[in-house]
Amino acid sequence: MNLSIADITVFFVYCALIIGTGILISRKAGRRKDSTGYFMAGNTLPWYIVGSSVIAANISAEQFIGMSGSGFSMGLAIASYEWLASIMLIMVALWFLPVFVRKKILTMPQFLELRYNRRIKTVLAVFWLLLFIFVNLTSILYLGALSIKTVIGIKMGYAIAGLALFSLLLTVGGGLRTIAGTDMIQVGFLILGGLITTFLALNAVSDGAGAFEGLSLMLEKAPEKFHMILSRSDPNYKYMPGIRSVFGGIWIAGIYYFGANQYIIQKALGAKSLREAQRGMVFAAYLKLLIPVLVVLPGIAAFVLNADIAKPDEAYPWLLHKFVPKGIRGIVFAALIAAIVSSLAAIINSASTIFSMDIYKAHLKKNTSDAETVRAGKIACLIIVVVASLLASTLSGINQVFQFIQEYTGLVSPGITALFVLGIFWKRTTSKAAWIAVLLTFPVPLLAKWIFPSMPFLDNMLLSFLIISLQMILVSLADRKKPHDEKKWELPERIFRNDDPVFKWASLVILLILFLLYYTFW
Repeated sequence: MNLSIADITVFFVYCALIIGTGILISRKAGRRKDSTGYFMAGNTLPWYIVGSSVIAANISAEQFIGMSGSGFSMGLAIASYEWLASIMLIMVALWFLPVFVRKKILTMPQFLELRYNRRIKTVLAVFWLLLFIFVNLTSILYLGALSIKTVIGIKMGYAIAGLALFSLLLTVGGGLRTIAGTDMIQVGFLILGGLITTFLALNAVSDGAGAFEGLSLMLEKAPEKFHMILSRSDPNYKYMPGIRSVFGGIWIAGIYYFGANQYIIQKALGAKSLREAQRGMVFAAYLKLLIPVLVVLPGIAAFVLNADIAKPDEAYPWLLHKFVPKGIRGIVFAALIAAIVSSLAAIINSASTIFSMDIYKAHLKKNTSDAETVRAGKIACLIIVVVASLLASTLSGINQVFQFIQEYTGLVSPGITALFVLGIFWKRTTSKAAWIAVLLTFPVPLLAKWIFPSMPFLDNMLLSFLIISLQMILVSLADRKKPHDEKKWELPERIFRNDDPVFKWASLVILLILFLLYYTFW
């Protein structure tokens, strides 16, 4: 797809706006060089920036490219990842954030040390670093570069390098404050560009008769793509196993992702107050309801239009190439880059936060100053990006990268979710039980996959979570010699009570919307 002068102008305006805003915020942030100011934005973020920043970190090429590909392949069923996430964001706001804020938690490894011990914290800090680099960053860089290559014909290597450099410019200067400050702009481009692409795709289905007519024709021509629950005969049943895709392992993945994932929860922990953080999460929940309109419907449209593509992940770039006219391509392309760069920046920042605070400051140089900790974080950013960039092209042989991300994350979600859920809500959970859970985090899902090779990975996650949780309960009950584990974890009464009417009513409306959506497309 060739970009016109107008498209290039729009794209460079976007780049200048993001970089210019980032520089201004970085200069202001530079006056405060302490680690809390750099890594946690000095706890100054209002609710609307928290919410938009959570979505900017969450929505990336894996949604625009990967989820559109899954929409092409399986239809609306894949939207459960987005729609159910809105409930999970509310759950995290109600039951995780009050604990993190009360205990002054900055990183997820820090929570594990406070609740259990330093050994668990260190092992999982290293693990999270590896996960961020080898799964999250590499997959986003690959999908982003693939889309750029398809849209404007740049070689993969140059596209990966460009995305990596752009992300570093946003990350290194002012830390979380810069990232969150530019995310409002990023989300604006993301939604605008996504809506334009959806409109043009639906309009193409109706042969110019409009988006609503296009949606009506899609429902008529491909009714099988508009069911949230897949039948056993569907080839994608292994990814979304019927009713269990709504009431099963997807909750384990979601609670881990939004409640124990550093690059998501860090945005809320940088809020001005608990109330601002909770309102930000419910705002993010509303934005999540919109995401399937931006990414899943275009994938289904590409299917109805008989897209000439080799694999599902090429559906979204094909639509951009085929139906987005010159003069508008710059906006859509900027939206795609915004989604990619904002996620990359969030992950890079969080990975460097964990390295600096949970590894460097805790083990490598215990008496280091805040300024030196921040400097170590900036160096870590550079190394992390270089490693991920070198590995990104190795994902080219994967058919549906979105499912690749879900499956590999699914190997770790059960154990970590059990550590957090039982650690927060059951004070009798002991460090010994938690350590055994850490050791079982990989073996249990891998063993389940070996014993039941045809088991859908969402079912594997639920089964693994139940097994690891049961182990933690039994070991904790038997481990009566460790009363200090119970005594050190005391939470105030009414800590989970929320008296904010805005949060309550906003949450109820989300539940009503979800009921109507699932009732309509069941």
